[in-house]
Amino acid sequence: MAITAQELDRRITIQRATTVNNEFNEPVETWSDLATIWARRRDVSDGEKEAAGQVGATLMSRFTVRSTTTTRDMKPTDRLNYDGAIWNIHGLKEADEGRNRFIEITAIRDAD
Repeated sequence: MAITAQELDRRITIQRATTVNNEFNEPVETWSDLATIWARRRDVSDGEKEAAGQVGATLMSRFTVRSTTTTRDMKPTDRLNYDGAIWNIHGLKEADEGRNRFIEITAIRDAD
């Protein structure tokens, strides 16, 4: 079943890390916005992880976006900003809904 324009109802911002030198000539990582685009969001799973005596919750979702030059250039090292939360990209693939029409982004964030 094809995705309709009404289903792309979330605004996400794709961000990419860049490195600049501070006043002491030390490299500092900063994030710049590449594009703000419409997406469809589907939650995949939530879970808890326990490490070093601390419990943390995570949420994994799939964001489907139109295939454009920018979205095809995304990398797993990029990240998403959606609804004030930072999502780390876990995977990228062509979506099932039509050849070269949509990109599916699997992303994860802390739910804490």
